[in-house]
Amino acid sequence: MKVLISDNLFSAGAQILRDAGLEVDINTGLAPEELKKIIGNYDGLVIRSATKVTAEIIAAAEKLRVVGRAGIGLDNVDIPAASQKGIVVMNAPDGNATTAAEHAISLMMSLARNIPQATASMKAGKWEKKSFMGREVTGKTLGIFGIGRIGAIVANRAQGLRMKVVAYDPHMPKELVDKLGVELLDTLEEFARRSDFITVHVPLTKETDKILSTEFFKNMKKDAMFIDCARGGVCDEEALYKALTDGEIAGAALDVFAQEPTTAENCPLLALDNFICTPHLGASTSEAQENVALTIAEQVADYLKTGVVANAVNVPSVSGDVLAQVGPYINLGEMLGSLHMQMAKGSVQDVSIEYGGELADLNTSPITVAFLKGLFTPILQEAVNYVNAPVIARERGIKVVESRTEQSDDFTNTLTVRVKSSEGDNVLMGTVFGKKEPRLVRLNAFRLEALPAGPMLLVYNKDVPGVIGDLGTTLGKAGVNISRMTVGREEASEQNVIFLNTNIPISKELLAEVQALDYIDGAIALEMVNYK
Repeated sequence: MKVLISDNLFSAGAQILRDAGLEVDINTGLAPEELKKIIGNYDGLVIRSATKVTAEIIAAAEKLRVVGRAGIGLDNVDIPAASQKGIVVMNAPDGNATTAAEHAISLMMSLARNIPQATASMKAGKWEKKSFMGREVTGKTLGIFGIGRIGAIVANRAQGLRMKVVAYDPHMPKELVDKLGVELLDTLEEFARRSDFITVHVPLTKETDKILSTEFFKNMKKDAMFIDCARGGVCDEEALYKALTDGEIAGAALDVFAQEPTTAENCPLLALDNFICTPHLGASTSEAQENVALTIAEQVADYLKTGVVANAVNVPSVSGDVLAQVGPYINLGEMLGSLHMQMAKGSVQDVSIEYGGELADLNTSPITVAFLKGLFTPILQEAVNYVNAPVIARERGIKVVESRTEQSDDFTNTLTVRVKSSEGDNVLMGTVFGKKEPRLVRLNAFRLEALPAGPMLLVYNKDVPGVIGDLGTTLGKAGVNISRMTVGREEASEQNVIFLNTNIPISKELLAEVQALDYIDGAIALEMVNYK
């Protein structure tokens, strides 16, 4: 079997593949057309961030069985296209956590002591000692937005610098954050007001897109400094530029940008004296690159030689026999997990999964794993997969309990999930129609038959005439087409729940319009994978 390495990879990774008996070609810098011409010869493809594995490339990959990304981000891989063709996509999500955390600390220190500006001044032949007065970080408060694995490492390093550490992360339980010696704050406003330095460690999601914008920067201290080594787009760069130029904050450092490669032409921030930057170097250390290269090489070799799947983002680690029995319910479990995380509030505490009917007699452990993967994907993106989802649940102190019953309401098989969070409980029940079509048949007290797939709008409304008409008119004026509508009714409260499948995602502005309509009690924009 042959493996193509199409991006620069630590040499020991290629050797691992060769030692496994695989033929390895290293061919970097390929243009898309060049890759398309040769990809049909390979069983495996190992990449970093440069190679774009598009649907067109996948269509030409006649033999390809696995794509391995040496790192975490998978925005350069068309995962749905790979899944449809049966190609396993795997990554190495943990190899660069320490490196990313250290880079955030490095940028904080560089900001505090004006190191880049002073360096540039001296190289220009100047000696401007009085122009670069710095500040100590000892005794200051570091605010960490996102206290997951990388954020926890940053907290540990900051505590070593004798800093006080606070955090904002609505998805992390307070008890777990307390164990880190970190104070978990309730609101972004308090987080902004309390922090002397702020560092970002969350992925770019629908929830975090430009979440740190004008109001956030206005709430920061005038002498506070802002650092982002996570993902471009979490920070509103236009709002950051205005905050820096208006003196609302003292300085900022970015390693990631909304548009990369980043230049003075597409990013005005680069012209500011109180702004420093690096070209997405968060994972760029020899140690991190060695770690991810060794990890992905071992995973790709194991899969091609033995069929063992590790850190796959699109295929659970189960045998073909088990997959044939429970495959559609794996999709159902992941769908219910994703739906819950997008519609609920607060940090998840307990999960109870009940398998009903004939499903109770099958091997359901991969369904539980799929639910957890779906639960964490909206907030962690590529950092979660079918292998580490249970580990993340344990790390976050989430108790997962499984039960079985011969009863299954009006269906042959049911999957019922009860999720307890810090702000309330939710019950979701699903089943599979036909051979492979997952359906949501219960949402708390509402009975319905909904297909959560693609962009959607979830609406809670009073059961009065005219609501559906107003809703359709509002969406129509915004150019949104409704492809499917499902209504569920709660008899006791005379309230409805409406699931609308739409042709495009619902914008924040349109969502606000819907929420302002008469008799609408609430609305949530959803983005679901098509699990059909």
